[in-house]
Amino acid sequence: MLISESSVFSPGEEGVYSNVAMRGRHADAYSMYKRGTRDYINAYDKEQVRSLNGVSKEIGNPSWKRSFLYILVASLASFLYGYHLGVINETLESISNDLHFNGNTMAEGLVVSICLGGGFLGSTFSGLIVDRVGFRRAFQLCALPMIIGSSMSATAKNLSGMLLGRLFVGTGMGLGPTLATLYVTEVSPAYVRGTYGSFTQIATSLGLMSSLLIGFPAKETEGWWRICFWVSAVPAALLALFMEFSPESPHWLFKEGRAADAEAAFEKLLGGPYVKGAMAELSKSERGGEAETVKLSELLFGHHRKVVFIGSTLFALQQLSGSFAALLLMDKLGRKVLLIGSFSGMVVAMGLQAASASSLVSSSNEVYLSVGGMLLFVLAFSVGAGPVPSLLLSEMFPGRIRAKAMSVCLASHWVVNFFVGLLFLRLLEQIGPLVLNTIFATFCLVAVIFVKRNVLETKGKSLQEIEIALLPPE
Repeated sequence: MLISESSVFSPGEEGVYSNVAMRGRHADAYSMYKRGTRDYINAYDKEQVRSLNGVSKEIGNPSWKRSFLYILVASLASFLYGYHLGVINETLESISNDLHFNGNTMAEGLVVSICLGGGFLGSTFSGLIVDRVGFRRAFQLCALPMIIGSSMSATAKNLSGMLLGRLFVGTGMGLGPTLATLYVTEVSPAYVRGTYGSFTQIATSLGLMSSLLIGFPAKETEGWWRICFWVSAVPAALLALFMEFSPESPHWLFKEGRAADAEAAFEKLLGGPYVKGAMAELSKSERGGEAETVKLSELLFGHHRKVVFIGSTLFALQQLSGSFAALLLMDKLGRKVLLIGSFSGMVVAMGLQAASASSLVSSSNEVYLSVGGMLLFVLAFSVGAGPVPSLLLSEMFPGRIRAKAMSVCLASHWVVNFFVGLLFLRLLEQIGPLVLNTIFATFCLVAVIFVKRNVLETKGKSLQEIEIALLPPE
């Protein structure tokens, strides 16, 4: 998460704003929806046992191919997130020369980090946006500031123009990961949800790699850095365009009382034979019109505080602890196993890094320990701590609070990420690599213990089964 801010709404005002808007503008539609949805649920409840226990066993799992293209489209948001994280690496020197702030380390640091402030804003309000307009429009709203911000950065004539462009881009960056994770969770068949969840992490890595490759000529070719920013507008425009033809989340549609539209979305995503079972399963937890606006205070202090705490802590430990393997292992070994193995491997990796800085190690062996520790850390992180938390938490949260709870948890990611990036070099200088790496190893060990005690395994379970396991009726 990031900096806390009180710009537009205070925590209490968020819930009031949503509540007033829903009940003021849509009061008639809302009451009609409640009546219609309850009738619809009752009809499905009568067939629940047969649909879930009979038909689904006879016909097997739905085809993964139906939702595959839509997962790829959603992953463009993660690709853009990775691209904008890395685009500044190869271009900063050229930008500072052309915009006349070369040597001003504070200005250079602002160009790098101001997108984190925008990311915090985007992440904070992502849940509110999704709940109000749905995923398709939210993805398009995510693409818009990235297109505007990229264009502003590419045409910047001074430092202020560049900073404003990066702030706009950061807003889209904050929206993107939340939207992609939630959408993938809600439209994927349960048996491949883990695999599809890894796509967002892979897309982020591909975006980062692409920005580095495109940015290589920046130091030798005058004005190339502007092209690097123009290029990023293309996938953002494609995201906005292709989302127009993608299905809305059936979970969101059902919560809005649009049961017929939810059926149509399930048919597009899963196929006709699976619609009744999916709707019956969905009705068990969502209960249509009985859901009310969720306030921030309820997430932090109410019935759902435990899962929100787990989510926020996992993201914080992810950053304080420092992908294709996860793609293959997520649905085979399970989320909890990967997290424990990943954080354990990172403990060893940080231990090697700390040992390499110790006076007990000879200079000839120091480089082997350091490089070995770094490689092990990257491997361990990419298998579990990197891709698993966002998918796991989107599975754990009940549909009623999923979007807003994820925005709260991801806000912790932006905050801790900001301070780690801000303080790392300073701490390295002040306390040295031995102590610093020992601190990181300790956080990794804390993460192992935390996962063992608190995290529920979600492999192969439907979203409704997970909700029932985590939040038994009061």
